Amino acid sequence: MKIKRNIINIDETLCNGCGLCTQGCYEGALQLIDGKAKLISELYCDGLGACIGECPVGAISIVEKEVEPYDEIAVMDRIAPQGAKVIEAHLRHLKKHGENQLFQQAIEYLREHKIAYNPMAIIEHSCPGSAQKVFSKTQNHATRNCEEINSELTHWPIQLHLINPQSEHFRGEDLLLAADCTAFSLGGFHSKLLRNKKLVIACPKLDNGKESYIDKLTQLIEDAQINTLTIAVMEVPCCNGLLQLAKIALEKASRKIPIKKIVISIQGKVIEETWI
Repeated sequence: MKIKRNIINIDETLCNGCGLCTQGCYEGALQLIDGKAKLISELYCDGLGACIGECPVGAISIVEKEVEPYDEIAVMDRIAPQGAKVIEAHLRHLKKHGENQLFQQAIEYLREHKIAYNPMAIIEHSCPGSAQKVFSKTQNHATRNCEEINSELTHWPIQLHLINPQSEHFRGEDLLLAADCTAFSLGGFHSKLLRNKKLVIACPKLDNGKESYIDKLTQLIEDAQINTLTIAVMEVPCCNGLLQLAKIALEKASRKIPIKKIVISIQGKVIEETWI
C-alpha cells in the first residue's frame, strides 16, 4: 500500500554522475546506473535528504508524493552486513533529523541481532555544532590583558571528517592541514601558520577512516583546486602519518601542487619548515 510522504527526486538532466550522493546515502537508496544517480528503492529512502548536500549541481530535491512506505527494518537488513561504520553513519543520520522512532527501531534491530555499535560515535557526530558556518575574521576574537588576539579562522567545521571538499571557501585557496595538537603547542598558531589559509585538522594516530581522509584531500586538490598545501605536524613519530596521507592523495590527483611541511616541537617551537 502506498502512502503520501517526502521522498527525493533526481533531475537527470542536471545529474553529472559524480556519485557523491550515493556516498551520502547510507540507507542504500541510491546507485549510479548508466552514469546517472537513480533511486533504486522507495523502501530505503527516508526522505530526509542527506544526499542533497552532497550534490554539487543541485540535481536532487525533496518532493511529496504517493510512494511505498519507508521500512527501517529493510534498511537495517541491507546495511548491517556492511559493518559498524555504515551502521553508525545511518544512526547518526536518524538522530540528527530527530527521527527518534526510527532510531529506536534500528537500535532494537541491533540488539535482537546481537550486533555491536559504538554509541559514543553517534553522540559525538550528531552534535549540531558540526553545522557548516563561514565568518569574517573580525567576528571572532578573544581578549587577554585588554589586548585583542584576533583569530584567523574563516570557516566551520574544520575537522577533516566533517568538512565538505566542494565548499566554495576552499576553492583556489591555500590550505593548512594541521595535526590536532599543533594549535595547543604553538602559541602563535593563528598568526604564524593560519593567516591567509583555510584550515582542516586531523589526528593520524587516533582518527579512524583514513581512506576517507585520502578521498577528501584528493577532492580538495582535484576539485576545489587548492593552490598550496601546508602540513603542520608535531615532532612525534606518529604525526608523520598525516604527511603520508597527503602524499597518497597527491598521487591520486591529476593536479600537482606544492606541499610544505612544518614540524613543531613539544615545547612549541617551529623546528623544521620544508617544501617537499
